[in-house]
Amino acid sequence: MTAARRQRKLCSVLPIPRCAIVLAAVLSAGLALAEPIRALITERIVTDPVSGLAISGFDPVAYFTDRAALPGKGTFEQVVAGAPWRFRNPGNQAAFAADPEVYMPRFGGYDPVGIARGVAVAGNPQLWLISGERLYLFYTPEARSQFAGDPERMIDAAEQQWPAVRRQLVP
Repeated sequence: MTAARRQRKLCSVLPIPRCAIVLAAVLSAGLALAEPIRALITERIVTDPVSGLAISGFDPVAYFTDRAALPGKGTFEQVVAGAPWRFRNPGNQAAFAADPEVYMPRFGGYDPVGIARGVAVAGNPQLWLISGERLYLFYTPEARSQFAGDPERMIDAAEQQWPAVRRQLVP
């Protein structure tokens, strides 16, 4: 719900003077909460906008060990690169802790096909591919197919565009 919509809804059920007081309290609390939430959104890692979890809570190690997109568990969580990551078991968590760059999706989970075009598009953790021992997430099945047709060319194009695309992301 947008801030304007929340304001209209809130003011429709409260008398005007009381509405202004409550609205001021809600806005100041929202502003106070914005910083911790913003800290979870980094320029390098795609996080779920609701939960703040990296790659929507999917276990990044499971792509390699189980060859599947599997959700992590809240009991196995670790913050790396400013975002909380979840894992299916303590072994996966330990493997990630030992070398997170190996398991993190390349380009922070942004679709490499979009990056090659100069656009940051969050990848879907269920649309993935491992190429050159690195994990890539894609926005659409078509983007994944395009990447799979010539991964080296797509990676080279994305690497060239990544610095400019990364500068456009919210720090």
